[in-house]
This record gives sequence, structure tokens and C-alpha cells, in this order.
Amino acid sequence: MRNEYMVTKQLEQNSSSSLVRVKSRAFVQLLKMRLSLLVSLSAVFGFAMASGSWSLGLLWIGLGGLLVTGASNVLNQILERELDAKMKRTANRPLPTGVLSNKEALAYAIILAVIGVGLIGFFFNLPAALLSIIGLLSYAFVYTPLKRITPFCVFVGAIPGGLPPLIGWVAMTGTLDSAGLVLFAFQFFWQFPHFWAIAWLLDDDYQQAGFLMLPSSKGKTKFSTQMILVYTLSLIPLVFFAWQSSLVGLGGIIALVTLGAAFSWPAIKLHVSHDSKYAKQLMFASFLYLPLIQLAFLLG
Repeated sequence: MRNEYMVTKQLEQNSSSSLVRVKSRAFVQLLKMRLSLLVSLSAVFGFAMASGSWSLGLLWIGLGGLLVTGASNVLNQILERELDAKMKRTANRPLPTGVLSNKEALAYAIILAVIGVGLIGFFFNLPAALLSIIGLLSYAFVYTPLKRITPFCVFVGAIPGGLPPLIGWVAMTGTLDSAGLVLFAFQFFWQFPHFWAIAWLLDDDYQQAGFLMLPSSKGKTKFSTQMILVYTLSLIPLVFFAWQSSLVGLGGIIALVTLGAAFSWPAIKLHVSHDSKYAKQLMFASFLYLPLIQLAFLLG
């Protein structure tokens, strides 16, 4: 009897340990770690541009940005739980599969948001913390519901998406000035070709959930490719404002213009041909463009 009891207890412990591991992985998955890291690194970039040197502040702004972005992603998944279940690429997320409940996810999002905003407010200043709150709330509660209402959602979503470098800048300077707004503008306009390229490739999946992610509500139209091209090309004249704000010198200007032209090439090809292979090229180019221009700013 004692042996049977010990076996039963061991099985219960193993089951409990397994559940903890599964839920732990699910909590990490909710963060969308790659996206959250990209966003937090943009905040670090903004801080580094303002400070002109390396300091411990880079760690705190990066961690705060990571937690606030993670909270935004968790809230987005709570609100879209039923819609995620309809799409192949999101059906296996922790909430549609029931690995985590909405209550668990909501508690997690609140903890992440409080700690993230708290770190930014404590180590830096109130304006930077307020910008973080604005980004979180607008992403979760304005952009997310608009995705099923209007293609204008991408414009709305680009605002919180463009805030991280500005938050980093304000965290260091305490002021909202033209130089910080230029950094915001680059990340704001970058998001249109980035998200629209993804939306072009995932159009069928998005339609299953009723998401209107391309510029045209009719999907893959000439108007959609026109808008993709316009917003991609708009990154080139922004270089003038970077120069006017003394953010870059001649070397940086050359690098930014070159990167903008290279980024625009697959957008031009997509507009001419409507071939999805160029949407894929544009998507991969967008992954390279953002860190490369940030490097050009830092070195230029």
C-alpha cells in the first residue's frame, strides 16, 4: 500500500511539474518575444541617440520597454482570442488552445504594465512613462478593435509602434523636441511597408478573421500597392529632417538615402507586377532596414 501511495504522489508531482512548465512556456509565448525585443531595442536606440554614450540607463529603458510592449501584446491576444482561433498562424497560441485563461493573461498583462511603466517613471521621468502608457492603451484598445472595422487601423497602430525611439529620447532628455520626433517619424513610416508586406502574404488568413490590414478593403489591389510604394518612398525625404535636426552628418545621410532606395526597390517591383514574391522581399527588407538605419544614426 505504501509503495502504491508513493507512486501516486510521484505521478501527481510529475503532472504538477509538467503543468508548471507548460504554463511557463505559454506566458513567455504571450510576450511575442521577438517583436517585444525589437521594440525595446528601438527604445534603447532612442536613449543612446539622446545620451551620446553608453550607460546603465540603456538597460532600464530596454527592460521597461520590453515589459510594456509585452503587456500590449498580451492584451491584444486577450481581445483577439476567438479571432486567433480562426487563423492558422495563431490558432496554437496559449489563449485559443486554452493553455492559459483570460484571467491569467489579464493578471499577467497588468503586472507587466505596472512594472514596465514603473521602471520608466522611476529611473527616468514622467513624460516618458506617460508616452509608454499612451502607446500601450492605443495599441490594445484602439488599434486592436479597428482591425476589423477599417484599413485605417494600420495608421493608428503605427503611432504606438513609432513611439519606442521617442520614449527613449524623452527618457534621456525629458523633453519632446524636433529631433525626437524625427526618430519617431522614421519608425512610424517604416511600419507601413513592413505590416502591409506581411498583410499581403497573409491576406487569406486575415480574411478568415475579418481583419482589414491592407490599404484597400478589397485586399490585393493596385491602390494597395500604390500606398505601399508611397509610404516606402517617404522614408527617403525624411533624411532631410534628420540632417536639419543635426542627428546625422554627411556619412549618415548617404547611408540613410542608400538604405531608403534599396528598401523601396521591392516596393516598386510589387507595384509593377503584383507578384507576392516581391511582398516577401519587402518584408525581409523591412527586417533589415530598421536596425541598419539605427546603426547609421548612431555611427553617422
